[in-house]
Amino acid sequence: MPSSTTTHAGRQRAAHLGPERRRPQVLDAALTIAVRDGIGAVTVGSVAAAMGVTRPVVYACFSDRIELVDALLDRETTSLVEAVLVALHSSANADDPERAFIDGFRALLHAATDSPDTWRLVLAGEPDPAIAERFRSGKALVQARTVEWIRPAMEHWWQTPDLERKLPVLIDLFLAACESAVRSLLDPDNDWGPDDLGTFIGKAIHGVFRDA
Repeated sequence: MPSSTTTHAGRQRAAHLGPERRRPQVLDAALTIAVRDGIGAVTVGSVAAAMGVTRPVVYACFSDRIELVDALLDRETTSLVEAVLVALHSSANADDPERAFIDGFRALLHAATDSPDTWRLVLAGEPDPAIAERFRSGKALVQARTVEWIRPAMEHWWQTPDLERKLPVLIDLFLAACESAVRSLLDPDNDWGPDDLGTFIGKAIHGVFRDA
């Protein structure tokens, strides 16, 4: 069955999928535009053009640009936070502390490999205020979950002295290392893969925490 029909003017008409099935496609197109040109370039018209459909097709999914951008940021925030939490959980049961850090960074970098545009949207050099505000709450959640994992781990593995004083600094360092690792992985000038870079960063951060 053909996926589209031709109008009298020769324009390709999008197959009728229904708003629920088409929304993910609209958001995918919006993400591509946001990563390439910035969130300000995401409009109903630009998304329709990128998809090769008419504006009413996009309006059937989202009532206006504001709703479209909000849905995009909600989806990407949720995806990013879930990926980081999965990375943390992947190392939670490791008996070897160095292995725990390596496994966690590998899982994080594999997630970035699977959804690079989500990370590029967040890691833009000068992120749009709308993006920064939305992801700030996500970062707060990740920070809280990181503390929940790292505090007992450090108590168990190393009985770190003066831990409560050191912990905020170590958490900031850990999150910065996560961001740096993803940036390096997505940099086309680097030849790192998720496993070798995860091993390298994991070992380095393990040494910092061990020696704290």
